[in-house]
Amino acid sequence: MKSDLFAIENMAQPATAAGMTLENAKSIKYAVNGEMLARQGAMIAYRGNLQFERRGQGIGGMLKRAVTGEGLPLMAVTGQGEAWFAHEAQNCFIVDVEQGDALTINGRNVLCFDSTLSYEIKTVKGSGIAGGGLFNSVFTGYGRLGLVCEGNPLVIPVSPQLPVYVDTDAVVGWTANLQTSLHRSQSIGSMLRGGSGEAVQLMLQGEGYVIVRPSEATPQKAQQH
Repeated sequence: MKSDLFAIENMAQPATAAGMTLENAKSIKYAVNGEMLARQGAMIAYRGNLQFERRGQGIGGMLKRAVTGEGLPLMAVTGQGEAWFAHEAQNCFIVDVEQGDALTINGRNVLCFDSTLSYEIKTVKGSGIAGGGLFNSVFTGYGRLGLVCEGNPLVIPVSPQLPVYVDTDAVVGWTANLQTSLHRSQSIGSMLRGGSGEAVQLMLQGEGYVIVRPSEATPQKAQQH
């Protein structure tokens, strides 16, 4: 059988080490030897002796998810084998989280992660309950974190002298040491006249980075994640 479909760039490559690697721009391969975690429904293929089990978020996490529509429904993948993960053909990226790091990520952008990482849903400080509550997933510990993004993300440095303002529907995440607050960029009068459609942003201050995707989540799409 001959076809460009069977070209080497489309062929799944054998794992050379345990853990997470990029299979291609749209999928992540995880060579499982024990346990790892992934968002529910993200597995697209696997081989070997693997089990998939729904993982709860705890009472606090489930409550926040019910109130805000945000959260991260997880499954544990255990055993020995290889699994491939993807989500809506979005671009995939891997972040190495080191001891002492803390990264806050929107639940819709999390694909999979090492079980050595700790995960907790937290309120974005300064956001109140506006715009659906602004709850994010905070990762700490040591390990690899697989992310998805609609398009190629933009990473913007934040400095004490130069805060960054981001659209709450476009932000993927940021280094968790940054201070956050909501910023209103329009006057009440301008908003009443229709405004620019960019009335409120998340302001980030301090020293670190913020990750933004090149599109805004529509309300309907945001609710599906």
